[in-house]
Amino acid sequence: MAALRSAYLIHGDDHGAIAERHSRLRALGESGGGAAGVEVLDGEAATPHAVAAELETMTLSVGWRVIIVDGAERYKEAEVAEHLVPALAQIAPETTVAFFAREEGRQKAPAALHDAVKRAGGQIAAELTVKPWELPRWTRDAAAGLGLQLDTAAARALVGQVGERQQRLLRELEKLALEAEELPVTLTVQDIEDRASLSAQWKAFALADALVAGDASAAIRVYLRLREQGERLPGLMYLIAQRLRDAHAVALRLQEGEAPAEIKRTLRMPPKAADRFITDVRGRDVSQLRQALQALADLELDSRGGAPVRAHRSPDAGLAEDTLAVRAIAAISG
Repeated sequence: MAALRSAYLIHGDDHGAIAERHSRLRALGESGGGAAGVEVLDGEAATPHAVAAELETMTLSVGWRVIIVDGAERYKEAEVAEHLVPALAQIAPETTVAFFAREEGRQKAPAALHDAVKRAGGQIAAELTVKPWELPRWTRDAAAGLGLQLDTAAARALVGQVGERQQRLLRELEKLALEAEELPVTLTVQDIEDRASLSAQWKAFALADALVAGDASAAIRVYLRLREQGERLPGLMYLIAQRLRDAHAVALRLQEGEAPAEIKRTLRMPPKAADRFITDVRGRDVSQLRQALQALADLELDSRGGAPVRAHRSPDAGLAEDTLAVRAIAAISG
């Protein structure tokens, strides 16, 4: 098994890159090669007190122990100092604990956790998104590493075509490199427009439309693909909420007896898409779509750690984002 440090903190606002590191570490631990297995802690099992208790628990398993902890962006300085600082100072041999913090706005891994990981001889990795105005240069540099040459205009065209998520841009560059007959190759704006995928926003609307139609399996497939591209859950929820509100409004108009043709003329979408949208909405009733909006609101609250007052929190509050999202998709589609 590859040499692992005693502790890691992987944090930042590039949630796609963080998810990839999470998957790689889990795969490494589960692949054997001297590992006793992987324990993934989230929700109430991932609080500083619970993690400290887990680190102090003896195990009969033979081999390297890997503990993955989600939700470190919700930790408070005082609880880290009280529970995790002493636990990390005495971490057992052949044990690795990795904290993952998907940061957003003011939700950040506390300084006390940074310091505790450093003092334990661990490693801190920041996965940060590039500012929008820096993306063309970042794209050109990433392309050069794959044997592709893009000028500034082509790099800007790629950003405009697929969006601002770095993981999504990198996946497109990798695809373009694989399609090239030989490298290095120079790509023009026309090459980008002809060969690169359309904006991920359209795929997000495909997710929203699958939810409106109540097609859970299709919605989950599209959601997982979007997450692989590095799309953030908050951004996806914004587009889904917009579509569900539109669907609820259309359902009310249909319930009141308004003609589908009249409704169609007021929808801001292509005619065929409008026909399909109205058909999907007619397959749901107003109460189902109202409940879908409530499920989406619950997802947004739970993905941010739950209600401020612990007694009012959902049992799901604090679970991993993808777990919450898949559960919400099932609830919305039902």
